[in-house]
Order: sequence, then structure tokens, then C-alpha cells
Amino acid sequence: MAAMTRTRFDVVPLTQHIGAEIRGLDLREKPDEETTRAIYQAWLDHLVIVFPGQKLSPEDLIRVTGYFGELGEEDHQTLMMKLIFALSRPPKYFPKGYSSLLPGIMLISNIRENGEPIGALPDGEIMFHHDMIHAEIPSKATLLYSVEIPSTGGNTLFASSYAAYETLDPAIRDQLEGRKAMHHYNYGSTQRGDSRDAQTFAECSHPVFRTHEDTGRKAVYVNRLMTTGVLDMPQAESEPLLNAVFDHSEKRDFVYEHVWRVGDLLLWDNRCSSHARTDFPTNERRLMLRTTVKGTVRPY
Repeated sequence: MAAMTRTRFDVVPLTQHIGAEIRGLDLREKPDEETTRAIYQAWLDHLVIVFPGQKLSPEDLIRVTGYFGELGEEDHQTLMMKLIFALSRPPKYFPKGYSSLLPGIMLISNIRENGEPIGALPDGEIMFHHDMIHAEIPSKATLLYSVEIPSTGGNTLFASSYAAYETLDPAIRDQLEGRKAMHHYNYGSTQRGDSRDAQTFAECSHPVFRTHEDTGRKAVYVNRLMTTGVLDMPQAESEPLLNAVFDHSEKRDFVYEHVWRVGDLLLWDNRCSSHARTDFPTNERRLMLRTTVKGTVRPY
């Protein structure tokens, strides 16, 4: 077990509204409580933090996830994937070194063996969304660690939901304030209206604008991929309002686009940011390790 160390690090903002790079930390070393608190505060301040140049084992990734809360429970998609792997894939089909990943780690990958992807969300662009917004208590945070990346594309875009709320047209905000929206997700879908696995889905309603329980700030909490409508509002009325919110929330002024490098670890706050993925060559390998931090409250 690594000794606890106090490490000075630099926080370098990446855009005006969202994103910061944490420099000077080797996450294989276990920081002391003061350092951990400072990292946590940097995350609250910047919504997305990047730890570049890491060389993490699965055990390291699980430990680092714990700095931000309880390791997230496996969702339905993770459990289904593990069942499939257990029934049909001997360890030789996993990338070298990942034949026995720890519980709580999900592969995000387009790598295929015998024509089948070894991980979730294998290909292409993904619309803006909040992770697990379709659950009663959504994930608090997500961590993603890059192991293999394509030569181009596969970038992750992060949008500040704080900035979107604070600059939203008051005429739109007033019509949606205090209302709830329904969120529906077909597992594995990357585009709105994608009907794959239509029998395997989850849905839940949450406030259109949620309050962040750590900061007290309000944020837009609807997204283009998963939000289907506003409760107790006719579709003809809610659809243009939601589309206006989606368009506003995805403005480049509010977005940080991360171009991945091998060894990058990213942590983002699902309570006040949404994210998307750009397309990338299907013939090039992409392998990421994903963990989540369990949510503690139902959005309010």
C-alpha cells in the first residue's frame, strides 16, 4: 500500500466556465487528507478536472474514485455485459492485462473479438447527456481513464450546466422553473430515437433545473439524448422549449473539448455538466476504463 504523501499541485483552468488540468500529481501515490480535500474543491470549482500522464492499475482507479464518494453501483448495462462475458468469453478475448477487471470498472471500447465489441458504447458520436439521469438517484460523478486512443476523434465535450442556467433566456426559464422532465434511455443508444435494445431501458423524472447539493448553485438538468418531455405539459408546448434549452446548453462558449492522450484520467460532475463524444475511425482501437461515484440524493 502506498504511503500517504502531501503533494503540491497546480490547477490550470482550461476554459472560462468549465474544465481544469491538475498538474504535479502522480495518482499512484496516496495523498493525505488535505491534498484530497484540495482536489475535491478544485473539482467543485471547475466541474471537470483532468489528470494527465497517469499510469494507473485498475486498483489505483478504484482507490482514486473513492476520493470523491462511494464507488457507484453497477447499472443494468454493466451487469448485462459481465453476464455475456462470463457466459461466452474466455479471458483470452480481453485486452492483455484486463482479463479480470475489478467490480465497478466498465470497459468503454470499440475493440472487437470475433466481430463483437468487448466494451460498451463502442462506435461513433454520442449526443450530449448526463450519465444515469434515467435513474432515481443518478451518479454523482464519472471517471474515465484512457488506455488506447485512435489517431483522431473520439474527443469528449463537456458543457457547463451552471453557465447554461445562469444565461438562459428568462422567458424560457420562467416557463420551466419548478417543473420536472422525463428521461428515457435505451441501453447502448448514442443518438436520440435510436431504438436498439428497445426492450431494455430505464426512465425517471427529475427537475428541469436542479440544485447542486454541495455548492447550492442551480444547473440545467435536461439533455438532448435522454430527455423526452416535460411532465404535465403538452408535447407541442414542451418540445420547442426543450430544444431551445438544448441548443443554448450546447453553445461552444460553455464547452470544453478534451482531446485524449494515453494516460489521461478525467473526472466530471454529472450534477452540473453534460457531455458528448465526437466520431472516430471505426478501424482504430479505443479503450477506456470507466468508474462512477454513487449519487447521494435524488435531484431537487
